[in-house]
Amino acid sequence: MARKARQRISYGGRDGVICAWDLHLDLENASEPAADYKSPATTHRSQVQAHTHWINDIALAQSNQALVSASSDITVKVWRPASNDGLPPQSIGLHSDYVKTLAVPSPTSDWVASGGLDRKICLWDLGGAGQKLCINVGDDEAGSLSSKEKGSVYALAATNNVLCSGGPESTVRVWDSRTGKRITKLVGHTDNIRDVLVSQDGSTILTASSDRTVKVWSTIAGRCMYTLTMHDVSVWSLFSEDPDLSVFYSSDKNGLIAKTDTRGAIELDEGLSVAVCQEHEGVHKVKAAGAYLWTATSRPSISRWRNVDTENAEIDVPENYSYSANRSSATPTITRYPSPPARTASGSKVNGAKKKIPLKHMLRLSNTVDFPMPITTETEDTDATPSARRGTLERTSTDAVVPQPVRGQPDYSVEGQNGLIKHVMLNDRKRVLTLDTASEVVMWDLLKCVPIKSFGKRHLEDVKDEVNTTTTTSVANWCTVDTRTGSVAIVLEENNCFDAEMYADELDLDEDIEFREDQRINIGKWVLRYLFSNLITEEIRRDHAFRKQLLAGDLAQQGFQREGAPSSIQMPQSDSNGWHPDATGPQSSSTVKPTNGFPHTPGVGGIAAATPGGLGLTQTNSKASATTGSNADGEPAVPSQNQPRTSSDGYFSRAQPPSSTSEITAQPSLVKPPATPAAEDEATTDGAATPTKDTPSKEGLFGKKFRMNMSFAAGMKKMNMPSLGTNRTSTTDKPAAVATETAKEDAETDSHSSTSHRTTHENLLGTVQRIRWAYEDSLQSQVNSNAASENGLPVARRSIDLPSLITPSLPAETPVLKPPLNTTILIQEDRPEAGGVADLFEGSVGSLSASIDLIERVAPMWLGEVLLRNTVPAKDIVKISFVLEPKEAKDGGAKMLPSIAADGNNRLNANRMLRAKKILAYVAERIEPGKQVSEGDAAVGELRPEEYLELWCNGQIIPANMTLATIRSSIWRGGGDVLLHYRSNGKREILHVAPPAPAAPAPA
Repeated sequence: MARKARQRISYGGRDGVICAWDLHLDLENASEPAADYKSPATTHRSQVQAHTHWINDIALAQSNQALVSASSDITVKVWRPASNDGLPPQSIGLHSDYVKTLAVPSPTSDWVASGGLDRKICLWDLGGAGQKLCINVGDDEAGSLSSKEKGSVYALAATNNVLCSGGPESTVRVWDSRTGKRITKLVGHTDNIRDVLVSQDGSTILTASSDRTVKVWSTIAGRCMYTLTMHDVSVWSLFSEDPDLSVFYSSDKNGLIAKTDTRGAIELDEGLSVAVCQEHEGVHKVKAAGAYLWTATSRPSISRWRNVDTENAEIDVPENYSYSANRSSATPTITRYPSPPARTASGSKVNGAKKKIPLKHMLRLSNTVDFPMPITTETEDTDATPSARRGTLERTSTDAVVPQPVRGQPDYSVEGQNGLIKHVMLNDRKRVLTLDTASEVVMWDLLKCVPIKSFGKRHLEDVKDEVNTTTTTSVANWCTVDTRTGSVAIVLEENNCFDAEMYADELDLDEDIEFREDQRINIGKWVLRYLFSNLITEEIRRDHAFRKQLLAGDLAQQGFQREGAPSSIQMPQSDSNGWHPDATGPQSSSTVKPTNGFPHTPGVGGIAAATPGGLGLTQTNSKASATTGSNADGEPAVPSQNQPRTSSDGYFSRAQPPSSTSEITAQPSLVKPPATPAAEDEATTDGAATPTKDTPSKEGLFGKKFRMNMSFAAGMKKMNMPSLGTNRTSTTDKPAAVATETAKEDAETDSHSSTSHRTTHENLLGTVQRIRWAYEDSLQSQVNSNAASENGLPVARRSIDLPSLITPSLPAETPVLKPPLNTTILIQEDRPEAGGVADLFEGSVGSLSASIDLIERVAPMWLGEVLLRNTVPAKDIVKISFVLEPKEAKDGGAKMLPSIAADGNNRLNANRMLRAKKILAYVAERIEPGKQVSEGDAAVGELRPEEYLELWCNGQIIPANMTLATIRSSIWRGGGDVLLHYRSNGKREILHVAPPAPAAPAPA
C-alpha cells in the first residue's frame, strides 16, 4: 500500500511499520521521459512502528501533513512525520474488529472515514476530538440476518457530502456523510466489492469487484451506466486523481495494471484502456503520480513503473484488423478509432497527428464496444480465375487476442525486509525455528530475544527433525509464538506464563553462577524480570525518594496522628482561687476536686498545654526524624539477599533442597486415588503461602507481546505488611489499666483500618500503592510506639527506619539476561466482542523507564507483584502418579531387590518436575536405610544411588536427570499411573534390610 506526498511515498505492511521514502522525481510533469533517461533511486527517509498487526490501508490528509493508517489491531492512527514534536502515531479511533479501509474526502478536510469487519463506518476527527459519526451498516437490512452478517466494509470512498461503501454482500451503499442516513443502494455486482471511487461532485461512482468487472454508477439516475470488462479475473484495486474519474487505473488478481482514459469519448466504454504493466502476482494497491506509477503486492517490495501517456492518443490499428459493427449503425465512429490507420511508430507524432498506441497493448473495455479484431480471407479450393468471386472476410474470436503490457520490467524497486511466514516451536520451548519469504530458516532464542543460527535456504521440516532432540526435562507451555506480523512475537498470559520451569544446571548461561542442588528457574518470571529491568530500577529509585521524603516530611516532623483523633482538647477554665464545680452538673461526694491547678491522670503526669497529639509526641518525633534522617540517605539499589523478604519461600525458590523422602508420597492403597502429601515442601508457588485453584479469567496480551489480565476478583484483600522496627509489648507486661486502654485503642485502630476506604487500583500502580501504604502504616506504628515510651509506658524506644519492600528476584534465582534494547514490548487488552486486542502501551526494553507512569496505569497488578515483590500468582502443583516395582536382575547379576513397601503399597505421586535420580534416592533409602548418599554430601569413593541403581520404563533405562513429566510424555506415552522399575547395576553390593519374620503362631 502506498500513498504519494509531494516528492515522497509512504507505505505500510504486515509488520505494522510505516516507511517514508524520498522519490527525487518531478511529479508535476506527466509527460513520458526519454527512453534512455535513467530515473534517480528512491532513498529511505524515515519509518515508525505504527501498529502491532497488519496495516490494511493508509491515506494522506490535511494537505499531506497527516498520514492516517488503519490496521487489524482495530485502531485508526494518525502520524505527522513533518511535525517538530516527534510524537509517534497517535490513535484517533477504535473499532471492534479489523479496520480494512480508509477514505479522505478532500486534502483539506479535518476528518477521515474508516470501515472494517465490525460492519461500521466511523468518521474520526483528525485533531483528536474523537468520533464524529458512526454508521452501522449491519442495521441497514434489519429484516435479514444474513445481510447483517455480510455488512463488513471492504471498500470506502468519500466526498464532503457523500460516503460510498462496499463489501462481501455485492451491494454499493451511498450515505450522507453529515447525517449518516443511507441515500441509495446500488445492486448489480455478483461478487465481493473490492474497491470504490467517487467523483468530486458525487455524481459518478466506480466499483471494482471479484466478479471481474468494473461498474460505472450514476447517483443521479440510481443505476449502473456501464459495465467494463477489460479484466478477466478479480479486480482488486482502483485509483484516480481525476475529479470526474475520466482517467483511472485498475489492477487485478493476476497482476495486470490497466489505465483507462475516457476523455473525448462519446460513450464512456468507447475510451482507451491500456495494459501498462504486469506484476508477478496480484496487485493490492496501485498509485500514480507524474510520469510514474507504483504497485504493491504481497511481496515486501514496491515496484515503480513508467506510466503511459494516453492524452490525445488513439489506437494504431494494423491493416489486417477491422472494427465490429455492434454500435456503428447507431452511433458515429469516434475519433479514437481512426480509419484508415496511420502507419507511424508507436508513441510518435507526425505532422501534428495523434499519438499512436499499438493495438497489442490495448484492452477491450466492454463486450458491446466497437473494437479492432483480426480478419482472415477464405478462398475457394478450385483454381482461381480473374473472374472468380473474392473470399469473404471473417472475424476471429477476441480470445485469440492476448494483450501485452507496455512495460515489461519495473523502472525501480523499493526493497523491503523479508518477513517471517512460518514457525515451529522446539521441544525445549526455549528455541523456535522460523521461515521467511526468502525461504531462509533461522533459529531464535526466546529467552534472550536474539537469533542464534541461520540454516540457509532449506525446508523447515528438515531442519526441525535435525535439531529437535528429546530433552530430559519436559517444559510446560509458557508462551505463544506468533509470526503473522512478519516478526517473532512472544505472547505471555497470566494463566500459563509461570507454568514452565527448568533446572539451572541445564541452562546455557553466559555467566558462571553457582546454584543450589536441583534448583529450578521459572521461565516466565525469568524473562519478565529482565524485559522490565529498567522499570524495576526506576521504581526502586522512586521508592527510595518516597521513603526519604516520608521520613523527612511533615508527617514525621509533627507525628502521625491516630485515625479519628480529635484535633483539639477542651480544657476546663480555672482561676486563682481554685476549681469550682459546675452547678448544673451532677454532684458526687466521692469525687476528689482539687482546689487549684489542673486534674492529674494517674501514671501520665501533668498536662501543661492542649496541643493536638501532645507536645511530648511532637518533640519525640522531631528527635526521631533527626536521628533517622541520615539513615534514609544513600543510593537506591537492588535489595541484597539478607534483606527482609515479604514473600515466603515456596515452590519456585526454596532455602534448602528437599530431602528425597519429602518429594515422594506413598499412597494408602492401590485403589485410592493419588494424594498430595501434607508435608510436601514444594506445595506453594513463589511468594504464595497457600495454593489456590485457578479461576478462569479474561485474557488479555504482552510481549515482545504480553497478554495481560484486566479482570480481577472483586473486593480488596487486607495487606498484612510486616511492622518494621516496632517493638510490641504484650498486655501481660503492662499495668491492668494501661493494658485495657491500649487494647481498646488497638481494637479501634484495627477496626478503623479494616473499614478504611483505601481503594487499590487493579494495575501495577496498585502494587506501588500497597507498598507505600505499608510504609505509612509502619511509620505510624513506630512513631506511636516511641510516643508511648516517652509517656512512661514500658515500651522500648527505637530509631525509626523504613527498609525497602521492593524485592525483585536476584541473579541467584533468575540469572541475568540482556535482551536487545530495541526489543518491542506491548501491553494489550482483550476485546472479546471483537475477537481481537487493543494496544494499551507500546515501547521498547530500553525506553521503559521514560514511560513508567503510563505503564503503571495499564499494566496488570500481577505483573507488579512479579516484578516488585517477586510473587507469582498461586496455582496448584501438577503431580504425577506412578507405581514403583523391583525389576528382575541382570543375568548372573545381583538378586532382585526387595519392594519399597512392606505392606505392598508401592503407588506414589510426586511433582511433575521430580528427576529420576530423586526417585532412585528414595528407593535406596527404603531398601537400605542409613546407607544412601546424597549428591551434595557424597564422600570420596562412595557411589550415589543413581550410580548403582537403574530406573526403567517400557523397557528403556531412564537418564538420571529426566523428569517425571518427560517420562510420561516421551517414554510411557499412555494414561493411568506410570509404571517404573528399579534394579541394581552390580556396581555396589546392597545390604538391604531383611524382611520382617512372620509372627509366631498363637499357642493352642
